[in-house]
Amino acid sequence: MNERIAMSGKKAAVTDKTGRATNDLRIGYFVHDVSRLRRTLFDQKMKPLGVTRSQWWVLAQLGRSEKTLGEQGMLQTELANVLDVGKVTVGGLIDRLEAGGFVRRMPCPNDRRAKRVVVTEAGRATLRQMQSVSQELNAMILKDIPQESIRLAEEVLAKMKTNIMQELHGSNGGEDEMMEDDL
Repeated sequence: MNERIAMSGKKAAVTDKTGRATNDLRIGYFVHDVSRLRRTLFDQKMKPLGVTRSQWWVLAQLGRSEKTLGEQGMLQTELANVLDVGKVTVGGLIDRLEAGGFVRRMPCPNDRRAKRVVVTEAGRATLRQMQSVSQELNAMILKDIPQESIRLAEEVLAKMKTNIMQELHGSNGGEDEMMEDDL
């Protein structure tokens, strides 16, 4: 596969090694498939910890918020928005995580009706295990790929993300920085 992408204005034209234009921009399929397969592999590694995909995704988001907001946790409504799920769905996930000792709900100091979800020490221990598994998976997934190729792929994907965010949200796209330790 020796395709090149030429940018003209806002349109990308994909050409094969002979320079002929093709209409088959397959990067979206590859991004989707790699992401789906990685999640499936990660699920397998998390199973012994008793954490489902939905639960580890909630824990990961809470862990990220701790890095930026400290240990004050997130409002359930904020968590639902970040995860792109309904309030009832996130409520059930939090119930199961709370029953497992991974998180706890605390009253919001500014609004007694609202609940903040915070990670417990058991949840932090699970997050550390998740990060370790993630690093092992990344090493396996990126094995035999030159560092320069990885750097270029990261740049391309970051630019694709920026372009999508700009289209969704306007001028600056409300772009959030990619975190080095994203799962």
